[in-house]
Amino acid sequence: MKKLVLGMAVLSATSLLATPTKYIVKLKDGVNPKSVSFFSQKSVSDVKDLNVSIGAFYSVKAEGLNQKSLQILANDPAIEYIEPSQTYTISPVKVDKETIQDTRFEDQWGLKNTGKNSGGWFSRGKAGEDVNAEGAWKISKGRKEVKIAVIDTGVDYTHKDLRANMWVNELEKNGVEGVDDDGNGYVDDIHGYDFANDDGDPQDGHGHGTHCAGNIGAVHDRNGVRGVMNKVKMVGIKFLSDSGRGETEHAIKSIDYAVKVGVDIMSNSWGGGAFSQALLDSIKAAEAKGILFVAAAGNSRANNDTRDTYPANYKVDNVISVGSHDGSGKRSSFSNFGEKTVHVFAPGSNIMSTVPGDRYQKMSGTSMACPLAAGALGLLVSENPNLTPLEIRERLEATAVRNGELDGMTTSGRVDARRLLLNERD
Repeated sequence: MKKLVLGMAVLSATSLLATPTKYIVKLKDGVNPKSVSFFSQKSVSDVKDLNVSIGAFYSVKAEGLNQKSLQILANDPAIEYIEPSQTYTISPVKVDKETIQDTRFEDQWGLKNTGKNSGGWFSRGKAGEDVNAEGAWKISKGRKEVKIAVIDTGVDYTHKDLRANMWVNELEKNGVEGVDDDGNGYVDDIHGYDFANDDGDPQDGHGHGTHCAGNIGAVHDRNGVRGVMNKVKMVGIKFLSDSGRGETEHAIKSIDYAVKVGVDIMSNSWGGGAFSQALLDSIKAAEAKGILFVAAAGNSRANNDTRDTYPANYKVDNVISVGSHDGSGKRSSFSNFGEKTVHVFAPGSNIMSTVPGDRYQKMSGTSMACPLAAGALGLLVSENPNLTPLEIRERLEATAVRNGELDGMTTSGRVDARRLLLNERD
């Protein structure tokens, strides 16, 4: 049966209230794209093969299509489905204007909450409401064999706290500039790829992706900050532009690239738009390879049980939706929640981490909670590489701390990395 995927907007009004001009088209297996009549219509100005491994996906620009004409196209025997391209953004975050050149581990309450380092101007935090990083580090600090894709605005792979933990494509690093030395279809992808600009340099011109990367894997070297993991290989995948926006075609190409690279976990601090079958198919392809897809629950104070937030709400076994809690263990005021749909909470308010140029900064959002959870899961994968995504998600939920403050907000509680590693359950 052919499908026409047309969802209601939930986050990105600008991309869905107006008639979209870009579409994602998936062809039936074995169809010659030259035989697809839609591609040759006068209303079509551009057809681009996305060259992903999960099927024949095309990005198409077309003018003047309405609901009726889209339904006719959906019934074309050559087309499996057609859907409007979505626009995704980083979750809105609060950024502390103070940039610190040489911060300390004591500033990272999300890793070790003393109560004094996690409060606001007029209140104290609560000691112990963190991911219990120090407890986990007595068991594991990670392994270089574990790969985590940071799918975001890119990563400053030259940052002094990150460069030792960046993935290196040795064939490209030691190859010829401008040549696809490893034959994977991407030129000079030494540390990842930039799908927003279609080049091999995923350098971060925004800061958001670098901040996420630091939460996962800033090295433990007595300088700057620490990540949840001291040993890891992070793959920088840029699909959001320096303004923090990206499109469906770049999202599915990013996921496909991460699958090809062989990552264990994908960290996704972004969202927006309506349901996308193409994005869902991409996430399912990652699940089939045993790859976790960790996603920010969103920052619109919404109940994800009653209003879907994507990609966090896709019902696939490898998807782990992460909400944000503050230094007192309560839901951050901005965080989405969901007793049935948000799997766990992690620290996300005033989180100190890396930003481009060997600098450090505080940011707030489920965008920060997501990579902290991904880092904790990276520790688990380091010690238990054969667990399936569903087994990992169930273990994460079963070992989460139920502190009472998050009751009714999540399927479990807040992340505790030590309990996760030891499989300690109440």
